[in-house]
Formats: sequence, C-alpha cells, structure tokens
Amino acid sequence: MNAPPLNPALFHLDEDHLWVMHCAEGPVPRAAMRAVRVFMQKELRPWEMRWEEDFLGLPAALRAEAAALLGARMEDISLTPTTSSGLVTVAQGYPWAAGDEVLAPLGEFPSNAWPWLALARRGVAFREVPLWDGHRAGTDAWTSLPPTATADPEARILAAMGPHTRLLALSWIRFQDGLRLDLRRLGAACRERGVHLVVDGIQGAGTVPVALEGVSAFATGGYKGLLAPEGLGFLWTEASFRQSLSPSGSWLSVVDATEFSRPSTDLHRDWLADGRALESGGPNLLHASALLESLRLINGAGVPALAAHIGSLQGRLLDALESSPWRAECQRLRALLRADRLGSILAFHHGGRGSDYLQELLRSGYRRGIFASVREGYLRVAFHGFHTEADADRLAAWLQLATGTAN
Repeated sequence: MNAPPLNPALFHLDEDHLWVMHCAEGPVPRAAMRAVRVFMQKELRPWEMRWEEDFLGLPAALRAEAAALLGARMEDISLTPTTSSGLVTVAQGYPWAAGDEVLAPLGEFPSNAWPWLALARRGVAFREVPLWDGHRAGTDAWTSLPPTATADPEARILAAMGPHTRLLALSWIRFQDGLRLDLRRLGAACRERGVHLVVDGIQGAGTVPVALEGVSAFATGGYKGLLAPEGLGFLWTEASFRQSLSPSGSWLSVVDATEFSRPSTDLHRDWLADGRALESGGPNLLHASALLESLRLINGAGVPALAAHIGSLQGRLLDALESSPWRAECQRLRALLRADRLGSILAFHHGGRGSDYLQELLRSGYRRGIFASVREGYLRVAFHGFHTEADADRLAAWLQLATGTAN
C-alpha cells in the first residue's frame, strides 16, 4: 500500500475511530498540542514571554506559512478568528452604494450569506442563483437534485450578473454537495466585468491547490482541512482591493504601532498598507502556536501531494462500491472526479431515500467507529492526507454492509 503523505502517527488516531469528517472539524496533530503546552507554560511564567519571538514573531510566522499555503505574499495575509469574520471584514469595509448587489450561488453555507444580508440596511441586495437544473436549497434542500459533470455552474453564475453586481461571493468547494467551482474561469470573467470575487475557501484550504488570479479576497478558518483548533484563520486580499476597504481601526493597524520609543498616544499615523490593516487587534497567540504547527505540517507535505492522495482514495472507494446500490452515485461522483469538480468531500446524495435513511446510515457508522457527516441530503466522506487505503476499504465495507450487499 502507498504511504500517506501525512504520517498517521503524527496524530492521536486509533484503530477504533475512523474520522472522515474534517469537512466539519479536522484532527489536530500532536505537534500543535505540544506547541500549545509550551506557550501555556510561558503564560504561567509571563517573564518568559518574549516580545520579538512571541507577540510579534508568532503572528509573522503564521502569516508567512499561510502565504506559502496559498502561493501568495505574506503582506497580503490578515489573521482573523474565523471564516465568517474574514468575510464580515470585507462586507463591512467595502465602499457600498445604495442599489449595489452581491451575487451568490444558491445554497451557500450561512457564513457566506449573513455578512451580505446584513448590508440590506445600506441598500445592498443579496441575490442567489441556482447552479444546475433541479438545484434547490433552504426548506427545499432535500428535494434538490445533485450536481453532475455535465452541469456548467460558472456559466449560470456569469449569466446572472447584472449592471448592479459589484461582488460575487461564493464557496470554492460547496459544503453539502462537494462541488468545486472553477476560480480561474470566474476570476477572469469578474476581472473583465469589474466585479470583485470573494471566496469562502474553508472546504478546500489545505487539501486542494488554489489559484488566486482574479480573486479579490479569500477567507478560511483553520479548524477543518488546516487541522487546527477552532478560533483562528486568515483572510487573503489582493492589494488594490484591500486599499478600497476601510481599515479595522485597531491599534495594531497603523504604522509604528509597536514601536514604543514613539509615544503610543501620538495619533498622527498612517494606516498600514498590508494585511495587518484589516486585523481586529492582537491575534490569539495560543491558537496561533497551534495553527502554525499545522500549517508547517501541511506545507511540508505539499498541498498538491495531499490532493493527489485524496483523489486516489476517492477513486478506490468508488471502485469498491461499483457493484453496490450506490452504483449510480459512484458513477455520478466519478464523472465529477474526472472533470476536476471535487475537493476532498465525496457527497453521496440520498437519491429519494430521505433524511431518516441517511441518519440511520450515519448511526450505523458510529456503531462501527466510523465518523462521517450528513448535510442537506448528502452523506459526506472527507479524506485527508493521513488516511490510508485500508481506511477507504473499511468505508466501503461499512457502506456495503449498511445497504445489505456485503458478502
């Protein structure tokens, strides 16, 4: 068997629990836990805290690793508590005019809906567009047909843009059905039309290489594919777009904020031009110590290697289920996989079986120590770089048994 690019021994994993839901929350590597312990020891003895090494050094190192993950510049990174807070920073900082419009795919995760809906009082509209025939969301989500490889969601998005569309807000990889949108195509079209493309990237960060050409902003939390605790993430912004946003107004978002040889009460300062201008103040250094180690681990393995490994495991699972009642879903998902339409989530549609069926399927997995997730009519299986071929085989055995097709 091929060795996974992330050694499972680097995590606190065991044979009794197979965790295939980093799309909900990723396991933290042991190195991150050790880093937190070291930092807390310093907090117990504050005289051991170092200004350059800890207060300034940890955030700077974290911005550098985040930039490396995205193939971007360190100065374009802002540390944020969550994906939502990054998107709110953009939504509240953009110079809107009454009558402007935000366009989004139908069925975005709420973190990429409410920041824009909150702009209604400023006269900004939020409009959703279905991505394929039979696509539904909200109270009709369970009646939605699943996406197929023949769909052209980008064409539908672009056709829906109107004269008042100022910003396109979308998830790079959708949380429920796992569909991966083409950022290159959308970014190029947005650039031509003078529309800003703002991306919720949490379901792809750390498991899929990203192309930022034509993107104005990319937000992610650290607790899913980036394998860190909840409470810290980052926002990437394109330089000229960032200059159009209002600064956060924190004491650290100005020039010479930490140069205490200059009086702190000297308010005659310029705003910083880099990503620190959008940060809400001092970041959570405890979380930063953990996220830094997780990013180092992911960057050390390389996101392309992780993506290739995940794709191989997805193919192995789909092959094993070809002769099961999941065959039609396997064919749909394999076509999406061949078309480069998936990230790390394999989302098996309920196919009319309903919520109770998927919930019972999920419970049967829990009884076998297999932890997957269900969202809006899909059973989600999410591989990462630490999963093995044996894990894919174990999943196949569970799904075959749960549908009565095991030998």
